Amino acid sequence: MNNSITQLFDIKYPIIQAGMVWASGWRLASAVSNSGGLGLIGAGSMYPEVLREHIQKCKVATKNPFGVNVPLLYPDIDQLMKVIVEEHVPIVFTAAGNPKLWSKYLKSHGCIVIHVVSSVKFALKAQDCGVDAIVAEGFEAGGHNGIEETTTMTLIPLIKKSIHVPLIAAGGIGSGPAMLAAMALGADAVQVGSRFVATPEASSHSNFKQEIIKAEQGATVLTLKEITPVRMLKNPFYQKIDQIYQGGASLEELKSLLGRGRAKKGMFDGDMIEGELEIGQVAAQIDSIKPASEIVKEFINTYNSCLNNLSKIN
Repeated sequence: MNNSITQLFDIKYPIIQAGMVWASGWRLASAVSNSGGLGLIGAGSMYPEVLREHIQKCKVATKNPFGVNVPLLYPDIDQLMKVIVEEHVPIVFTAAGNPKLWSKYLKSHGCIVIHVVSSVKFALKAQDCGVDAIVAEGFEAGGHNGIEETTTMTLIPLIKKSIHVPLIAAGGIGSGPAMLAAMALGADAVQVGSRFVATPEASSHSNFKQEIIKAEQGATVLTLKEITPVRMLKNPFYQKIDQIYQGGASLEELKSLLGRGRAKKGMFDGDMIEGELEIGQVAAQIDSIKPASEIVKEFINTYNSCLNNLSKIN
């Protein structure tokens, strides 16, 4: 499966594991990289020295390429970038902010830079900033999301015809056939998040993983658009959000209810009642916890099987 993305990252398969907060530590990143994909450490939930520790442990655990995902709205972003440069991380995915602020800096230190977007407008801006590739994330995705609610199937063709750098599809991709569909629409690779949360290597709490397995169609919702759109499971905390929305909640009331540390409380500490449980719509397709290596293998096998079946259609 040799193409522009596998060549850019020097990986075997065009599968990128998303850098998710409270799930994507060095164990998950190295497991995916060892399996032929590209593993990402999610820096959004890490203090600078914690990130340094994860990078160093990932270097020991894999000799294959790996990267770091950095939300650009992180309060100590300069410290995270310093760690990334000092540790010679070869690949950096940026998100949730203006790539103009850091792309040139990272590239001047030899990093390959990729930016995550949810619209054609921001894809073009990222390309103008000199990024090496773009991740187009549809609104099916878990966690923080685009406000436009554009689905992956719609977004990929729109962005593909607007840019000239390689394109990575994200959002709602939890299987080999979904990967094939995304690539048929013009993507050069896929970024997979939710499916990799339900792995032994993910650092998220086992309670959260079990909730993902139990999730059915309609179990997630995109909410809190007034603050920053986020897709989460409909647990008791979400019900509180829904109740105050029905009461005509103000922006300040929403911020007060959300507070701080909700995502950590749910996804990392395992509080299924008061925690925020960020996961994508594809959770409804996940029915088991599997090692990351098995997921990568399953993606490739079902991708090839589906491609073969399609070739037989007259």
